[in-house]
Amino acid sequence: MISRIAVVLALLAVCGVGNPCAGQAPKPSPATGASHAPVQASATPEQAQLLKSTEAFVRELFGWGPAMRVKLGPLSQSQAPDFYAVPIQVMLNNQEESGEVYVSKDGKTLLRGDLYDTSADPFASNRAKLHPEGSPAKGPANARVTLVEFADFECPHCAVLHQALKAMETSYPQVRIVYKDFPLNQIHSWAQTAAIGGHCAFEQSPAGFWKVHDAIFDNQDVLSAENIWGKLLDYASQAGLNEETFKTCLSSADAQKAVDASHAEGVAVGVNSTPTVYVNGRPVPGGDPATVEQYIEFELAAQKK
Repeated sequence: MISRIAVVLALLAVCGVGNPCAGQAPKPSPATGASHAPVQASATPEQAQLLKSTEAFVRELFGWGPAMRVKLGPLSQSQAPDFYAVPIQVMLNNQEESGEVYVSKDGKTLLRGDLYDTSADPFASNRAKLHPEGSPAKGPANARVTLVEFADFECPHCAVLHQALKAMETSYPQVRIVYKDFPLNQIHSWAQTAAIGGHCAFEQSPAGFWKVHDAIFDNQDVLSAENIWGKLLDYASQAGLNEETFKTCLSSADAQKAVDASHAEGVAVGVNSTPTVYVNGRPVPGGDPATVEQYIEFELAAQKK
């Protein structure tokens, strides 16, 4: 059953709480390219009252009873001068979801959804937070269209996207594809180990990474927490990697830190489900192949103008 909180905040795409393919990331931010100027650390009495009245309203609006713990704030200036951005955290039975609403400064209007500054590039902030360098990549280094994928090796939807991206590589050789790890450890028992294995393969050989990457996704249905270590060693050997070096890396703190850093980058840019794809900073939560291809076509056409 889909989480009541997730449904109301509409934060989750293909993979989310209640969906066997995904899990939540801690306290994500919207993937809209938005940035908000902070309000002073200590709220004024008027701002404190605005937060109190907003909480009462959203509890009534969404039917959040006393069992749900709700935290709002701190207020920040939104792109619209007459509105504050208001972060919301909702907790129920050890489950937590985060979202954001916009409230007018007079307290009379509340907006849900994305708010954009029409005078600015809506995806510039996303591009600034994405760091393709140092990650596994295919395609020209000077490509004008870069696709950044945040994925979990254990996520079935990621395996579907994997097949679609292989076809896109042929159709769009001018596009650069970058892979980022975003293991959903809350629900996937071997995703973190697989991500570490992918990183260790990349450390030895960028080409070897893609062989291990493909082997994991192509054999996803036979992998488990019990056999993942041995399978990774097999895939590394088949990719021509040094087995002892690979095995040492699997247990290293540096490899763990690299995967954690990739996950943190995803959280910073607003990823809260897998797969999530960014096409020149334009987000595609769920990684729908048709939408990804549409955005690639749009970006390529825009480059010609």
